[in-house]
Amino acid sequence: MLIAGLFFAIMNVLVKMLPTIPAIEIVFFRSLISFVMSYAYLRSVRIPLFGNNKKWLIARGLAGAIALSMYFYTLQNIPLASAVTIQFLSPIFTSVLGIYIVKEKVKPLQWVFYLIAFIGIIVIQGFDPRISFTMFLIGILAAIFSGLAYNFIRKINTKEHPLVIVFYFPLVTLPLAGIYSAFNWVMPTGNEWYLLILIGVLTQFAQYFMTKSYQSEDLSKVASLSYFSIIYALGFGYVFFDEKFNLMVYAGIAMILSGVVLNIWYKNKIKGQVGETS
Repeated sequence: MLIAGLFFAIMNVLVKMLPTIPAIEIVFFRSLISFVMSYAYLRSVRIPLFGNNKKWLIARGLAGAIALSMYFYTLQNIPLASAVTIQFLSPIFTSVLGIYIVKEKVKPLQWVFYLIAFIGIIVIQGFDPRISFTMFLIGILAAIFSGLAYNFIRKINTKEHPLVIVFYFPLVTLPLAGIYSAFNWVMPTGNEWYLLILIGVLTQFAQYFMTKSYQSEDLSKVASLSYFSIIYALGFGYVFFDEKFNLMVYAGIAMILSGVVLNIWYKNKIKGQVGETS
């Protein structure tokens, strides 16, 4: 998970290094590389490409495409750590949307943790003049659509091979991002080509290591390691983009992390108690 988080963090830096390339065009390149690599692997192990739950697979791909486009846009336009931190609200939106999509119950104490995280978001937006209300809203929407995508994955459950679910993201995203990019194309130049290719390759490997970590270790332990991404983002933002924050923004980041981590801890505690009594 630490390796996966590092690869994702480097990918975020590379996206921010491409301010003149439209976010959706970056998503197009990222999806193209993911499509080629996923297709080649699925064919090599002879797994059927299109699965059986096409409706939910397409919905997952569509929600993921919208979320990633908005997230990349925030990476390009607001401080790196702020964009990454706002995106960490996605587990909360996953739980809230799960009430309606997968009929998952949310305990009263979890709403307290959600409130802590949302207050942190308001603090960040209110005390950092570099984050406009529009960018703040786009970041929130990116986290919401990420939560929606995760719920569609949970709706599919174990009925599809994980690689088929991964494959549907570029399968759905490529034509949508391709059509938009065709009418709004900005030709990459020089090193931009290398950065775009690296974004796709790093993301694919990051997803591989993340999947391996979840397969190999207890969920709560692995999930807690994912929050090292905030440390990566703070460090890379300072080194590469000279990004600094005032004390209140750091407090807001801490509140968001506290709300999300406490929610994950509480959910795992409940699961543990259920397992002991069953």
